[in-house]
Amino acid sequence: MGAAKLVARRWGAVIAIALALSGCAALGTAGGAAESEADVPAQLQSRQVIVTLAPAPPERWATMRGELARAYGLRPVGAFPLESIGVECAVFQVPADRSVDEVLTRLAADPRVETVQPNQSFSGLAGVHDDPYGDMQYGAHVIHADVAHRWATGRGVRVAVVDTGVDTTHPDLRDRIVKSVSFVQGGEQTVNEDSHGTAVAGVIAAVADNHIGIFGVAPEAQIVAAKACWHRRPEEIRAVCSSWTLAKAVDFAIAGDVRVLNLSLGGPADALLQRLIERAGERGITVVAAVMDQGGPAPGFPASLDSVIAVVASDQDGAVHAPPFARTGVLAAPGVDVLSTAPHGSFDFRTGSSLAAAHVSGVVALLLERDPHLTPVQVRALLLSTAAPVAAGSPAAVAGRVDACAALAKLVGAPACR
Repeated sequence: MGAAKLVARRWGAVIAIALALSGCAALGTAGGAAESEADVPAQLQSRQVIVTLAPAPPERWATMRGELARAYGLRPVGAFPLESIGVECAVFQVPADRSVDEVLTRLAADPRVETVQPNQSFSGLAGVHDDPYGDMQYGAHVIHADVAHRWATGRGVRVAVVDTGVDTTHPDLRDRIVKSVSFVQGGEQTVNEDSHGTAVAGVIAAVADNHIGIFGVAPEAQIVAAKACWHRRPEEIRAVCSSWTLAKAVDFAIAGDVRVLNLSLGGPADALLQRLIERAGERGITVVAAVMDQGGPAPGFPASLDSVIAVVASDQDGAVHAPPFARTGVLAAPGVDVLSTAPHGSFDFRTGSSLAAAHVSGVVALLLERDPHLTPVQVRALLLSTAAPVAAGSPAAVAGRVDACAALAKLVGAPACR
């Protein structure tokens, strides 16, 4: 029983630095060796374990947390419920002189523990683009989202962007963000500096026809920005997330009347997050995840889950430059040199599968505007059946590149896309 409970883990001048965060790749445990733990948010520090407590009356859980801390010499550092899956989580800090693996093994055998796992780290995948003179916003044109807008613009569809924060003051985004919440300690102070989430949100839902910058794939969708990832320094390209922050953000999204959950992140298999993602699917939420095409074995988690729409980056020619990976039915979408929103009202080119996933989340919002009753399974089938071929030499797992116009045309029964 104990072994079964133990779970292993981018119009106008180009302004600002090139962003390349594309999701979240595993870096071991949360936190970084080059910085003091005192400078790291509590949810991202190293040597933490997350316990889901065994079923009990709520008043008993606080007692159980104390008992576990005393029995195993651990320091309690947090507790939170995950209402969507009906569990109570407790987070403990393992002392520096103790083996984390040994603590995990002992906790797994304790009857007061339902599951136990490390508080794992997730972080950026994409590379930096250093050529400011690439083609302007090609992504939405390549997938024919601009043509698809004759049928849908994503109006009223809520898309949760679980990521770093989103610049809520950006003129191309401020009218699209309906909620912004941080699950990172002190994260509210840096939301408008967060580059990755801002880029992802811009691809999905940047306002159209406002004479500013770009337009999103679903320019009238509503963005729920759930900050679960953190840039160690504002100028740093990569960001880190943890099991703790991601679990709270996904649970919040499930309860928030969203229809699409965008996870432009990747990392190790994580049982707690898997439970939450599966519950999202049961609630009719379509989950889109970026393929981990660098920084770890592809496709990474959660793109490895059959219940999610896995997306890998393609370039302007429809080629996918990623290592082979086992999962089938993966979609490609523009993710190389994609122009999107950046902090302080700026725009920049970005590269990575995070941007690819954002394109697909936008297309899903278009479909759900036209037919709110589509299930996640039906959405995925529709996208796969209308996908355009990718270039020769792309990994065999890639079924095709998403085509917004073709998918909408099939949904509405139009005889042709263009």
